[in-house]
Amino acid sequence: MRILVTGSRGAVGTHLVSELDARGHEVWRMDRGHHHEGTFVRGDVGEFRQFERVVDEARPELVYHLAAEFGRRNGEDFYETMWKSNAVATKNLFTLQRTRGFRSIIFSSSEVYGDYDGVMTEDVLEKSPIRQLNDYAISKWVNELQAMNAADEWGLDIVRVRLFNTYGPGERFSEYRSAICKFIYKAIKNDPLTIYTGHRRTSTYVTDTVRTLANIADRFKSGEVYNVGGEELHDMKSVNDMILDYMGLDDSHVTYSESEPMTTKDKFVDCSKARAHLDHNPTIPLEVGIPKTVDWMRSVYEG
Repeated sequence: MRILVTGSRGAVGTHLVSELDARGHEVWRMDRGHHHEGTFVRGDVGEFRQFERVVDEARPELVYHLAAEFGRRNGEDFYETMWKSNAVATKNLFTLQRTRGFRSIIFSSSEVYGDYDGVMTEDVLEKSPIRQLNDYAISKWVNELQAMNAADEWGLDIVRVRLFNTYGPGERFSEYRSAICKFIYKAIKNDPLTIYTGHRRTSTYVTDTVRTLANIADRFKSGEVYNVGGEELHDMKSVNDMILDYMGLDDSHVTYSESEPMTTKDKFVDCSKARAHLDHNPTIPLEVGIPKTVDWMRSVYEG
């Protein structure tokens, strides 16, 4: 199958490209930066003309639309870029899909569940009034609403995926990146770190995530939405303790606070639909995935 992956140089995109390649698909890659690879075409999904050029060159049957700005603080500090890369880019995608005839998979976030405090099944947002707690979360829900409207108005074939805290090798540090990436980097550099003890998450090792995502290509069910997450519910201190124990360090660089404002407190995820439809089956527990991630980040940032 001819597949285009937007955000192909990202923390999830690089692994997804490798997985799809290994399965024999013809995979085209798109990202904002320069890169040299046979099927890589530079382009910004927030710019319609650039997106159109890549789509017309790749001629995909299926698009995995991973390209986006990530994270709550990033969405606050760089909100203009975030809204363009997330909401405008998704509108660009559906406008192109309408005329080029491919199918698409768009990537939402566990943050769309906002202030919901129960088990997060995919139908929660249809049944309960939910308040998304930050601009990033709002942008992801806007994208889902665009997807539902494009399916109803234009008959587009779209699958929505809500990712829950994917981590692993390949995610390079910035202050806006995911918690585990930040925890490891701060430990390596002995930089100050604030950990919010009153939040719980399920973290998923990246190869477990992309194996499930790659299965969508062969098991595409238009109109479906899937939670893709892990099975180990943990607080944030316990994860950092695992990192420090593996590295043989103490927590003298860490300050603890109860809760982080404007973000979901607990994420109790139900992935039963992804298990049934996509053979979702996380196999790498934190006790294995964290050392792998620490070793990779040490190879990048030490010395």
